[in-house]
Amino acid sequence: MSAYVSAFELFSIGVGPSSSHTVGPLRAAGEFARRTVALGVESGGALGPLARITCVLYGSLGATGIGHGTPDAVVAGLQGHEPETVDPALVRGAWTNWTDGDALLVDGAAPVPFARADIEFAPRTRLSGHPNAMTLRALDPAGAVLLEETYYSIGGGFIRRESDVVASDARPRAVDAFPFRFSNAAELIALCDEHGLTIAEVARRNEEALRSEDEIAAGLDAIWDAMSSCVDAGLHVGGVLPGMLKVKRRASLIREQLEQAEAGGGRELPGEWLGAFALAVNEENAAGGRVVTAPTNGAAGIVPAVAMYWWRFLADSGLGAENAVTPYGELVGSALLGLHPGAAEAVAPLVLGEAAGDVAEANRRRGIRRFLLTATALGSLFKANASISGAEGGCQAEVGSACGMAAAGLTAVMGGTTRQIENAAEIAMEHHLGLTCDPVGGLVQIPCIERNAIAASTAVTAARLALRGDGEHFVSLDAVVETMRQTGIDMSHKYKETSEGGLAVNVIEC
Repeated sequence: MSAYVSAFELFSIGVGPSSSHTVGPLRAAGEFARRTVALGVESGGALGPLARITCVLYGSLGATGIGHGTPDAVVAGLQGHEPETVDPALVRGAWTNWTDGDALLVDGAAPVPFARADIEFAPRTRLSGHPNAMTLRALDPAGAVLLEETYYSIGGGFIRRESDVVASDARPRAVDAFPFRFSNAAELIALCDEHGLTIAEVARRNEEALRSEDEIAAGLDAIWDAMSSCVDAGLHVGGVLPGMLKVKRRASLIREQLEQAEAGGGRELPGEWLGAFALAVNEENAAGGRVVTAPTNGAAGIVPAVAMYWWRFLADSGLGAENAVTPYGELVGSALLGLHPGAAEAVAPLVLGEAAGDVAEANRRRGIRRFLLTATALGSLFKANASISGAEGGCQAEVGSACGMAAAGLTAVMGGTTRQIENAAEIAMEHHLGLTCDPVGGLVQIPCIERNAIAASTAVTAARLALRGDGEHFVSLDAVVETMRQTGIDMSHKYKETSEGGLAVNVIEC
């Protein structure tokens, strides 16, 4: 089976603050609600009349669930909401502000009395399937179980039912239809060499097995639009974040300072804008806003920040109207730091139906699609061969994976070769090995928000180093991914999103 995961699953539009603790439980509860209603239990169908629904949150979900909004997400999911479409305001406080005894409309259709105590926390109980586990039960008036299912939230919003033989996120994927299968980076590079394709083109060919070219373009554009909207929203909201820490939002203040400097004749500071972009996304995430899992919510700021950095500061330097595009819409050539001189003059653009003034914007869009497709291919390797779950692998699995994806995407749109792209991802991931996940107060705020800004900078540095080389390097990406997997196994559970070690126990909560 191929390691490849579709871009439209790896990058999913959802709500904050956590893909594994918010999006995954919301999706699991929604799936359980649909199954319950489908069996007719609300009307005394095949299984009997529904009188109560309970949920037990185990392990990491139980340990940091309140800070991550997990019980709120469960209630929202039971009501029939979905992460991609739900108003974030309907998730925030769904359990926290619930009035005991009120009727819960299961999947929006079946009323059942519900109380906050119907969600239980069992942080010391860790199920073997995954540290993020939850069991939902539908009960009849006598307390007998009508339907029961245990779900694992395995990172990035993906879920797996314990009853499933094959891992699934409850949205079937035609993985066998992927024409270009690879299980590791070495196989991916070999595929590119054999067929004369870029990594982005390999990903695109796989996506075309599931949807049309127009659907791929529209879907990738929608992902980017959601990312850029999140950046913009976070840059224009001040105040403090929810929770007992009262963390001040800084992205808006930094934006004001940078705009003032520019208005006064000062030069733009791309590096500072890069950090502001990342802070903006993760502040929105911490506030429970709409974000894109990239590949998780805790690391959601890195890929958008680096992509926005390219879009704003680098896209027109060698990637404007003078560049040609391949039949697959991939940009030809690039010019980071003067690399590939003369590429822009080598060919003229052929962009049918586009006015000259629109070509640069069209090429930007093509560049972002290439960025996201490249990041998808590399992110698939992290997910398949190690983990993208903080509860399973520590923050190296979340921030490290996102940093590697962003570095790969940036290297691709800057004209890097297949081996330079792999090298960039390797550099980025290597320097996050061993990174712990110890959120203070169980909130996705400290150290999470700043960590995204620092990782975005690391991704840019990794891309620049790789582009200055020839793609040859001593440590392979596959070796680093395997090391990340082994490190995650060795890492104490205290440092895996439980708030039982590290900063979480050494910082006084106020």
